Formats: sequence, C-alpha cells, structure tokens
Amino acid sequence: MDMTAAEIVRNGEAFLGIELGSTRIKAVLIDAKCNVIAQGSYAWENHFDGMYWSYHQDEIWHGLRSAYTDLRQCVEERCRVSIQHVAAMGISGMMHGYLAFDMAGDLLVPFRTWRNNTTGEAAKELTRALAFNIPERWSVAHLYQALLSGEPHVAQVDYMTTLSGYIHWKLSGQKVLGIDDASGMFPIDPATGTYDMGMLKIFSGLSAAAALPKNLADILPRVCTAGQTAGKLTPEGAALLDESGNLMAGCPMCPPEGDAGTGMIATNSIRERTGNISVGTSIFSMNVLERPFQKVYRDVDIVMTPHGKPTAMVHSNNCTSDINAWFGIFSEIATVLGASVPADTLYQKLFQQVEQADPSGGGLLNYSFLSGENLTRTEKGRPLFVRTPQSAFTLANFVLTQLYAAFAPLRIGFDILTQEEGIRMERMIAHGGLFRTPYIAQQVLANMLDVSVTVMKTAAEGGAWGMAVLAVYALRGRGEDLADFLDREVFATAEGETLAPDAVGVCGAQEFIARYRAALSVENTAGDALTYNG
Repeated sequence: MDMTAAEIVRNGEAFLGIELGSTRIKAVLIDAKCNVIAQGSYAWENHFDGMYWSYHQDEIWHGLRSAYTDLRQCVEERCRVSIQHVAAMGISGMMHGYLAFDMAGDLLVPFRTWRNNTTGEAAKELTRALAFNIPERWSVAHLYQALLSGEPHVAQVDYMTTLSGYIHWKLSGQKVLGIDDASGMFPIDPATGTYDMGMLKIFSGLSAAAALPKNLADILPRVCTAGQTAGKLTPEGAALLDESGNLMAGCPMCPPEGDAGTGMIATNSIRERTGNISVGTSIFSMNVLERPFQKVYRDVDIVMTPHGKPTAMVHSNNCTSDINAWFGIFSEIATVLGASVPADTLYQKLFQQVEQADPSGGGLLNYSFLSGENLTRTEKGRPLFVRTPQSAFTLANFVLTQLYAAFAPLRIGFDILTQEEGIRMERMIAHGGLFRTPYIAQQVLANMLDVSVTVMKTAAEGGAWGMAVLAVYALRGRGEDLADFLDREVFATAEGETLAPDAVGVCGAQEFIARYRAALSVENTAGDALTYNG
C-alpha cells in the first residue's frame, strides 16, 4: 500500500530540492516516485551597484531560509506534520558568476552574477589561449579579468565557486560541484570527468595568473557527477536552512548543480540529439551533442549534462524581464481603473491577444536588454521599444513583439547550431513561467526557431524539482545510467504537448528578426547615450 504524503514526511522518506534562480528561490519536496508533496518560494531580484549586477550575501541567506520556511509551512498545513528528516537533498543555482573567498572563508568581493558582461578582455584572451570558447559570464573569465585589472583581492583568493557550490559548502562543509555547474567555471575534459588538465596548465602559464596565491586547480571545487553523494547536511547547515530548528542533520546531499543541468533533468533532455530551452530572466538552449564541434564559436558554450555528456549551450542574458516590466504597467492601469487582476490572469489575457496579431508584429520593434547581450555584441543593455509612423501599433502586435524580442537573441545563436554545424534535434523541450498560458508563447518560440517545441506538464515544476529528482537518483539510482533512470522512474507516463512551426508564423518571425538585426545600431546608440547609475 502506498504511503500518504504525511507518512512519507514523518518517516523522513521525502526528497528536498532547492534552486536559487534569478528572480525566485524555490524549494520542492517530493516522494520517491518524484511526485510533488509541497513547495515554497521567495521572490528576489538582482541589483546594480554601479559596476556589477549582484545579490548581497545577506540576501542570499535570507532568501534561502524564507523559501524553506514557506515550504515547511506548506507541509505543516497540508500534511499536519513537521519536516524533521529528509531522505536526501540537493542545491541548484544560477550558473557562472564569481564568488571568491579567502582562507578564512570570507567573501572577498560581492557576488558578481552571470548577468555581468564586464569581462570581455579576459574572455577573448582565454578563448585564444585555450582554443576553447570562454564566455564572459564564466567564473574563470571573472577571475582572469580581476587579474588583468589588478584588483587587490586576487592575492587573497583561496577558493572560488558558484552560487550552488557556495550554499552546498555551507550546508555540508564540502567544497564540491556537479559537473554541469563546474563546466561553467572552467572547461571539462569529457574523458576524465574533471577540469581539463592541459588547459589548467596553459592558464597557470599566463603571466597574469602569477598574481594568484596558488594554482587555479587548487582554487576550484572538486567535480562530481550525478549519482554520487557529496557529503551530508551538518548540524550547522541544518540551522542555517531551517530557522524553526526542526530539521535534523545527517541526510545525504547530492552534488550541487547549475540551473541549466536541472532544467535538462526537468525536461528529460540528457540523451544525445535531445535538447531543451529554459525560459526565464535569461534564456538558453541546451543541445546534447553526438560529435564534437568542427571549430570554436564565441556564441556557443560547451558544457556538460549532469552525468557528463558534452552539450552545446546558447545563452542570452535577457528574456522575460522586459515583458514583466511592461505587464506591470498594464497591472497598474487596471488598478487605476478600479480592477484587481491576478498576475496569471493578466498574462493569460494579454498573451491571448497574440492570436489577433500580424505575423511580423506589424512593423513594431523591441529590444528587451536590461543588461548587455553578448549574442548581439551589445555592451550596455537599454530596454527599447521602437515603431515607425506606419507601424500597426495595436495591443496584439505589441504583445507579439515582446515575445519575439524575448526569443530573438536565442535565434541568433541557434543559427550557429543549425546552419554552421548542421545540428538537428530530435526534440526541443521548453520550460519556464511563460508557458503557463498554454500554446501562445510555445507557438511563438517554435516559429522563431523554426523547430517543433514540446512543453511537458512536469516542466512547470522547474529546476528545484529537477534538483530533487537528482537527490532521488543519488540515493536510489544504484548505478543505473541517469538517462535510463529518468525514462523508467520519472518520465514513463509523462504527458506533453508538441507544437510544430506554423508556415505563416515562421515567415512573420523571419521578417521580425531581419528588422531586429538591421536596427541593432539603435540599441547600441541608446546604450552610449543613456547613462545608468543603478
């Protein structure tokens, strides 16, 4: 007989996944069959401190505890029991960025997130030296830029990690990182499953690296793959996470992972020739490769699946933030008119207007860049909406243009995969909050990329659920291949909806992207003309 959710929680047989995303920290509790028992969340937002996009260290811990508290209260309300033990847990977070610590474990400079594109000089030099694409957001690019800029703190760097690695370290005492997240810090050798030793040697030979107090290999976290255990929750870690004091120490912790990896798990996209698209504050596609690339591309990263398969990652810094800002204005208008419209209803009603839009967006144009965008060589982000006197300025066209703009940078990078490397995906699975309104954003994305897009019901659970699934696998996988485990234990009965590109919509998207490319100089000029002090 199956146990009830209350019995599972009471017996300590639930699994916990937590993901620190760019706009929300989410905690999910699942059973051994990967069904959701309860979830909690905390909304937050990065801030610009005049030089860098960042989250303050105190914000990180306040948000983490708040999300867990929300989860704990949800469990207590639904199940009438408290969480005292969990079977296993895992932490996920935004990949890349820069978190550097001294020997005492103190943060040397405020967290520099993936959103910063301040490392152009370093990224170019490292890409040339390593003959491997090093994007600006990668951790090693941040470190090397600090070296090139002569920042005083580099002489004290003892350890460098990502957001998930930082939280995991404080909860478990272990300086480790899952292979997907680690592959966004420094290149991984697929044959060894750890950092590429030849590239580490090249890095150490660079003149600027002499300012580091020790070799980069000794600064980076140890790499783990899915299925391994990566320490246990310590008493100190339990106290950091659960302010109520109910959560007990001792549960196994799986390797901390990046949000790209947990998105792949959430969409069952870790086999060769499968791929997924994660839509949020940023947007990126992950395409598992069956052969190496023919050459190095500055707009495509080579990272890893959580079980160590090379994957092409096309990443855009900007996606939904501008949509959220505009829809916030529409919400204010509704309030002024005396209406209170729930957020989900607002998004649904506005997205449904797209069905009445001109396929090309009526000549409207939008750039949704809150920050710089590497895929378009845009250094400074300035959200920008533009129209000509002849444009068809309707609500339907405006909303379609917002969606086109959110997906356009990804299309620019995606062309490298399809046109330069001839990559064809058997399936692309998308996930993210935009797809809560059925079909609309999904169809626009399919048209923009000219590829069929599937949205699975489980995709709405997101990366925190994917992280909890990895915790299940670490405890119960018993050496089974991760892809086989997901097929058999998690997605055997999963349901999804697939939409093929619409011929008229594809033509409209192509018209928009041509207009978008042609007017990029307008966006770049806005970045130069409009100063921003945070």
